[in-house]
Formats: sequence, structure tokens, C-alpha cells
Amino acid sequence: MFKKLVSVAAAGMAALAVALGAQAAEPIKIGTFLAVTGPASFLGDPELKTLRMYVDEINAGGGVLGRPLELVHYDVQHDAKKAITAAKRLISDDRVDVIVGGSTTGTTMAVVPLAEKAGMPFVSLAGAAVIIDPVKTWVFKTPHTDTMACAKIFEDMQKRGIARIGMISGTGGFGKSMRGQCQTLAPAYGIEVVADETYGPKDSDMTAQLTKIKNAEGVQAVLNPGFGQGPAIVTKNYGQLGMTGLPMYQSHGVASKSYIDLAGPAAEGVRLPAAALVVADKLPDDDPQKPIVMAYKTKYETETGEPVSTFGGHAYDGLMMVLAAIHRAGGPEDKARVRDELERTTGFMGTAGIVNMSPKDHMGLDLSAFRMLEIRDGDWALAD
Repeated sequence: MFKKLVSVAAAGMAALAVALGAQAAEPIKIGTFLAVTGPASFLGDPELKTLRMYVDEINAGGGVLGRPLELVHYDVQHDAKKAITAAKRLISDDRVDVIVGGSTTGTTMAVVPLAEKAGMPFVSLAGAAVIIDPVKTWVFKTPHTDTMACAKIFEDMQKRGIARIGMISGTGGFGKSMRGQCQTLAPAYGIEVVADETYGPKDSDMTAQLTKIKNAEGVQAVLNPGFGQGPAIVTKNYGQLGMTGLPMYQSHGVASKSYIDLAGPAAEGVRLPAAALVVADKLPDDDPQKPIVMAYKTKYETETGEPVSTFGGHAYDGLMMVLAAIHRAGGPEDKARVRDELERTTGFMGTAGIVNMSPKDHMGLDLSAFRMLEIRDGDWALAD
């Protein structure tokens, strides 16, 4: 009888061990919706490649807390309605643990109410300040904001004695937001916007708007808040109009080699604020960020055969911060705890800079995280 009880107990223990093992092996689900195809694919394509690359690497090393990662992805292009549909599926059907995604401001802002209502930790990869200002309970972001971009550009203009500018902005979510931020900040830097033009996402020639800027009295430089193909067209038209004597500034929304390739020779001398990632190999050896950005750059370029961009770096930062928060929380099941740990992220060295989040700051970067770049000989260089 005793042997039979021992046998039954052993069988029960074995069954329990199997059940616990199965539970321990439950994947941690990372949801993402990105603009992998369409006009914003230069953002979403490197973001998805980065997420897949590091999920594979982490799984090969044993996962997180002994559990594999599972990436659940939907391509939403640059479409807010598709983003809403994808987010609903990620939350309700796929039952993901966190969301790292949103290539653009428009798609991100469409999903914010869903993440807030569901209590879903959501790390956006888009640029506008409105994503985290005012602070939302469940929403974070990795890129520098458009507000920071305006400030960095205006600092550079001040140093160069530029006080009167013409602005030509995209009318999409990011361009519209950055235009407003720059208009608000300009007086504090002694900058006057003497010409203010816009263009739509489907416009293929901005000559008329740039001609108005060219003819504006006393204009000393051109600033183009925007992303995608629009800024490349603006730059080409700027060159065709013989405006290269006026310094041109772009936003961090064009910090990929594709902008230089599309804009062509007219991009020579263009300045913009961006993360250190695109000039990783040009950083001084004693720069504390260099090991991080060089490691990412080497891995990305080796595995994809493509030049690195800051946009893939935003995905790297988001994924690593989320996984660190999940690890500190002891797992993804308690989403509120994961959210709290994300908010406690401090001293994280990413491709965008050093991140120090707080209840009042769900991005955690300051202006020192931006580098001012200039395009020279068809490549990125640190501006003088």
C-alpha cells in the first residue's frame, strides 16, 4: 500500500513538474504594428528587422526569465485605421504582453486611447512630443521629440548668427506637430519665422512654396519639419531654385541614408539633429555611447547588408527597455508592475542616448542626447 502511495505521489510530482515546465516555457509576447511598406517604410522596415534580429538572438541565448520571446507583427503602412485594427487584434486576440511599435505619430496617436483603456504597456517609436506630453499612464516613447529638434536647430542657428527663417512643413502628424513646436520656441531663441509654407503628403513639387520663401525679405535659412519623401523633394527643389546659399535644416525624421540618396547633390551641407547612431564610427573613442551604437551598427549592417538608420535604433531601445522592465517585474503577467518598471528606467544607455524616465517624463532623454549633423560628400558628419 505504501509503495502504491509513493508511486501515485511520484506520478503526481512528475505531472506537476511537466505542468510547471510548460508554464515556464510560455512565451513572452511582444506585439508590434509598423509601417513596413508604403510611404513610411524607411521607418518601419529597419524597425521590424531590428526587432526580429534581437528576438532571435535573445531566444538563442535562452530567452528572458527562461521564457522565449514571440514577436507578433502587423504591417499598417502609414494608416491610422489599420493601426487601430492591428492594436485591437494584438490586445484582444493575440493577448500580447506589451506593444513596441507605431512608426509614425499618426498611427501612434490612433492607438494611444486603446492602450490606455486596456492597461497595455506601449512604447512608441514615433517622434512628436504630443505622444508623451502630457504624460499618459501606459504610453512611453524612444525617439527624441520634435520639441527637442526645434531647440537643437535653433541653438545651432544662434551660433551661426541666423535670426530670420523660412519654414516649409509637412501637414502629416509629425510635420504639423514640429511646425507648431518650432513656432512656439522660436522667440526664445531670437528667431523670427518670416515665411511659413506647407505641403501635403502626396505633393510632388514644392517649387511654389520655396519660391515664396526665397523671395521673403531678409530670410537667412530654411527649416523643413517633416519626414518621408517630402523633405527629399523639398531639398531637390531647393537646389533647383539655386537656394543653396541659404543654409537648410531638416528634422531627425530624415536621419537615414535613403534621404541623402533621394535628395541627391542638393543635400550637401544640410544640417539636422539626430542620434549618435548614424555617426557611430565617427564618434571619439572615449564617447560613452560609442560601444552601444557601434555594436548595433555592426550587427544590423552585417545581418541586413543595409546601412544603419536611427529608426531601427529606436526599436532596439524600446525592446531592450521593455525586456529589462519585464525582468525586473518577474514576468509580464502583472502589466501594471511592468508599466511601473518602465517608468523607473534610469541610466539606460541606448542608441538614442542615456534614458532617465520618471512619472513626469515617459521618454527620459535630454537635449544632450542629440548630435548636430551635416551632410558632407554624400555622408553624415558631425557638424562643426
